[in-house]
Amino acid sequence: MQLGVSSYPLPANEPVLSYAPGTPEKAALKKALKDLKKSKADIPMYIGSEEVRTGVLKEIRPPHETKFLLGHYHLGDKTHVKSAINAALKAKEKWAALSWDSRAHIFLKAADLIATKYRAVTNAATMLAQSKNPFQSEIDAVCEMIDFLRFNVHFLDQIYREQPISSPGTKNRMEYRPLEGFVAAITPFNFTSIGGNLPTSAAMCGNVVVWKCAHTQVYSAELFMKILKEAGLPDGVINLVYASGPTFGDVVFNHPDFAGIHFTGSTAVFKNMWKQIGENTKIYKSYPRIVGETGGKDFVLVHKSADVDEVVAALCRGAFEYQGQKCSAASRAYLPSNLAADIKKKLVAEIKTMKMGTVEDFTNFINAVIDEKSFDKLEGYIKRARKDKQNAKILVGGKCDKTNGYFIEPTVIEALNPKYETMCEELFGPVLTIYTYDADKFDATIKLLDSTSPYALTGSIFAKDRAVIESTTQKLMNNAGNFYINDKPTGAVVGQQPFGGARGSGTNDKAGSILNLYRWLSARTIKETFVSPTDYRYPFMQEP
Repeated sequence: MQLGVSSYPLPANEPVLSYAPGTPEKAALKKALKDLKKSKADIPMYIGSEEVRTGVLKEIRPPHETKFLLGHYHLGDKTHVKSAINAALKAKEKWAALSWDSRAHIFLKAADLIATKYRAVTNAATMLAQSKNPFQSEIDAVCEMIDFLRFNVHFLDQIYREQPISSPGTKNRMEYRPLEGFVAAITPFNFTSIGGNLPTSAAMCGNVVVWKCAHTQVYSAELFMKILKEAGLPDGVINLVYASGPTFGDVVFNHPDFAGIHFTGSTAVFKNMWKQIGENTKIYKSYPRIVGETGGKDFVLVHKSADVDEVVAALCRGAFEYQGQKCSAASRAYLPSNLAADIKKKLVAEIKTMKMGTVEDFTNFINAVIDEKSFDKLEGYIKRARKDKQNAKILVGGKCDKTNGYFIEPTVIEALNPKYETMCEELFGPVLTIYTYDADKFDATIKLLDSTSPYALTGSIFAKDRAVIESTTQKLMNNAGNFYINDKPTGAVVGQQPFGGARGSGTNDKAGSILNLYRWLSARTIKETFVSPTDYRYPFMQEP
């Protein structure tokens, strides 16, 4: 019998360690990097209680060191996706019936394990397989992952406490049930924390999950799966499979128990999934929840009153941290004519100081892009810009070399045409395009910015004029789900800046907030009457 009610107060964000010279975390991380490279990983799928090895092996190589083999993972097919669904549905009843405290403590323990025992290896795995420097890995794979787990427990606790009022003689209560069926989670390569949050946020609400991570993120995803198992996650609650997108979707979206999709990836893929789900609604037990965070063409809008040095620093970090492979990365910038020359001069000078190379050299700011497909796409944009003398010119960078890794120099393209392709299309790499506008035509530039891209994820305004900040924030209300004032458009922190955008950027369900968790719950209202009426007649029916 439960004699007390637990409380999960608002947590503090996990502190970001510095990895400065002489710190214990730097020594531990360097050791973890060496240790991981000493053995070749053999990575299975996790379906129910089984570690599934198909023998169909796919190589895992660091993007920055493609001649080195980290290991292999076992590729699955339709049969494995079906098995994962069956395992999830088998685990569903017991998992949904487990007390909230027991569910919460599993994820809180996982957070503590990452913060302590597995901190170094979690960072090392993400650095090696996804080519992140120590800071980018620390803020993602460790701190944001921990924050997602701890804050989601707090937010879900708040939801469960939210109850309706009751009239005299009755008692009303709200039950927050998991969805009827299973949830599919499809996660990207660029954030280990997104890979962890999409399946666990749904599972925390009592759902069972079939998780397909990006093939380029298998290495760190499997480590997180092991941590969840060590934290006490029951078999079958989250099932991790490695299959192609079409293979996964063909099975999942044609299953009658499909209850929801938690997705981060491309806009085109998300639209195709939405269409397939819509066409299949007749076979589902209920209308599936569709939650997605997709593309972005994130902007920095600079007003003539802005501070040049602040703008340059924001563009350097916002555009080139993690090689621009963030959904929120600064991809286009609008510079006023009165400041453009100074900004360009200082920006070019700063970029020339950026070191590029492997993640094991901690002095490198830039590492490799994720794979050859991404490399070839980005190189194509750069080559076309170099040839198109009429519409664009490369101010700095532009060299591309995949001899030893997928290295693309941080590149700035100056667009002479505000609708040039790299001002409009999502590139997802270390390429920033800038356009200089007449400083006295700021309002027209706002309209230009708003009409240039179908996305609405992140953006920022740099200005000292308070009236301009206020009016621009209002005019660009629908252009960014995360809007920044005098700051880069990246670096959202769980609990501080809930993340997500609308238009072509997704459903804006705000990962890292209470809003997202509502999507994985199905509410039931229960009314109990203590003394029931025994006569259908009402007083108004009586005559004097």
